[in-house]
Order: sequence, then structure tokens, then C-alpha cells
Amino acid sequence: MKKLGLIVNPIAGMGGRVGLKGTDGPEMLRKAIELGAKPWAEDRAVEALKALLPIKNSLVIYTYPHKMGENAAKRAGFNPKIMGSIGEETTADDTVRAAGDMKDVGVDILLFVGGDGTARDVCRSIGTSLVTLGIPAGVKVYSSVFSTSPKTGGELALKFLRGEINDIIEAEVLDIDEDSFREGRLSVKLYGYLKIPYDSSYIPGGKVPSSHSESYDREAIAAELLDIIENDVIYLIGPGSTTKEVMKLLNLDFSPLGVDAILDGKLIGKDLNERQIIYLISGRKAKVVVTPIGGQGYVFGRGNQQISPDVLRRIGKENVIIVATRGKLESLRGRPLLIDTGDESLDIELSGYYKVITGYREYTVYKAVPASTLES
Repeated sequence: MKKLGLIVNPIAGMGGRVGLKGTDGPEMLRKAIELGAKPWAEDRAVEALKALLPIKNSLVIYTYPHKMGENAAKRAGFNPKIMGSIGEETTADDTVRAAGDMKDVGVDILLFVGGDGTARDVCRSIGTSLVTLGIPAGVKVYSSVFSTSPKTGGELALKFLRGEINDIIEAEVLDIDEDSFREGRLSVKLYGYLKIPYDSSYIPGGKVPSSHSESYDREAIAAELLDIIENDVIYLIGPGSTTKEVMKLLNLDFSPLGVDAILDGKLIGKDLNERQIIYLISGRKAKVVVTPIGGQGYVFGRGNQQISPDVLRRIGKENVIIVATRGKLESLRGRPLLIDTGDESLDIELSGYYKVITGYREYTVYKAVPASTLES
């Protein structure tokens, strides 16, 4: 029998759609709930675990009670072994303790569902003593320990448990300061390493920050955007130094890491959450401008969860504008752009070829695919 450990951070990702850029700490969690945030980590865990059903009869899942893994395992069709205990509200210490318990049991692989904060807690507990794999569910997913999607994470774990993956690497655990992030400052720090099974089809690269040498390209992209912007259309400007260049050219205030809205050259919304975006665009024609995360290639589902499935369905694929410097596209090394909205049918609808703006009067055709596929 193979042994798999499962840890679910039940609050991971709850701050994304409400614009909080994370839920580290009880105060941010309380605020997220007040803004209408809903948990989704359990659903992401179920999606990953379903990929392991082919070896159900030869697999034992060790997990913590209720929302830390038990519920997800049972929903996916497994009968898990429950360890430890938790209170009504879970904490980082619960994750640390759970990882330590699974190390003592000697699981073959530990799946943890969350974001960079969860990866930090696992790293703090067990370091590189176990093979692990992150299932992405957080607002912040900068670390290199996460699969491209829950489904591919489950598939990679399945291949590893079947002995089909022999390449085990030490991948970086990164995290940012959430308070600085909310103020528009991005400060990424290396916290350690975790061992993961590696296959490039299942694991995206770590985030690559934009280079200062790309400033000219960003300005050229912004100039092209200003030429094609239509009157009486709301433009949602997503996070990123490339997208925000258009705000600078318009001399508008903006949130570097949030979603802003402009109409006829004027700022009509800054650092918007999902609910605010829906209110603004209801009954109006709207377009969204996004840029992929350098090195990873996500256009939706990483750092811009405010642009939710509900928002995207109202806008429509034809009104999605992707911008990227040539250097950012080159950092993908031929891999497609990735979409991971949390709604698989929408990811499929949004997939296909896009005319990506790469400069003034410069475009390139680039493919976008659901992160849950292995298509390249």
C-alpha cells in the first residue's frame, strides 16, 4: 500500500476575489468574510484527489479532521485515516503539526492545498525530509513547488506513486509581505526548499520579475493601448507593471497590484474587488487588460482572482486584451499561456489563440490553454 498525506488550508485563496491579496492572519480572514469571501480550497483538493482514484485500492490517505482534509478525501471517494485534532478555526500551527505527523507516519508523498503561506508552514515543519507537492489554491503562488492546476497535481502525484516519475528536485518556497503587497510594493523572499516530483508538463516555472530593461517595451505597449481604447467602454486594468503603464500615460492614480477601471480616460475605480467590478460593468460594455506572470504564464487565476469567472462571463472572451513584453513571452520558453479561473468549463471557453500586444503596432499570436491540460 502507498501512503499519501493530505493537508488542506481551508482559508487559502479566500482573499483573492474580494481584493485583499491574501488572508494571512485572523484580521484579514475576518475582513475577507465580511466582504463575502467564500472558501474554495476544499473543491481544489477534491479535484486533485479524483485523479488518484485509479489506485484507490492500493492507497492510504492520511489527513487531518474535517476541513483540513477529511471532508475533501471523502468527497473524492476515499476513506481516509484521520490524524490529530483541530479547533473551530485552523491556524498555521495546525499545518506545521499535521506535516510533522505525516513525516512520522512516513507518507510517500504529501499533498498540501493552499498558497505560498501554506508552503512556508510545510517547509518550516519538515524541510526536505519528504516528497511534497503543492496544489494551488492561494492568492499568492510565487513558489516553484506548485502544480499548474489541481488536476495536473493529482495526475503528477499518481505518476509518482506508480513509479513513473524518478526526477525529484528541491524547489524554492517563496512568499511576499502581504501588508506591503496591499500597498502596492512587491517584496519576495526565499524561505527554503521542498522536495517535489518534477515533470515540466505539470510544474510551471517560478515567477520571473519584469526587468528594468523592458521599460521601453512597456511604454510602447501602453501607447498602442491608448490608440485602440474605445469611447464609452469600461476598461479593467489588471495587475502588473506592463498593464499599469497605460495608467501612467494617462496621468491617473492606480494600484500597481490591484484591478483598476477607466472610462473615457478617467479613473472610475481603484483596487476593485469582484463585487465592485460586477457593479461597475453591469449593463455596460467592458474589456479587460491583463498580462501573464513572467516565467509562469498565467493570465487568469494567479494574483488577479478579482477578475472572477462571473466577471469574465459578463465581459466575454472577445473583450480580453493580453499584453506582454517580448522578454516576458521569451521567458515562457515556448510554453502556452495558462488559464486557471477555478471554473473548468470557462477555462476551456477562454482557451485558444490571442493577438498579444507586444509593442507599438506590434502583435504576436500566442496560444492560451487551461492549466488543467497538458497541452503544449
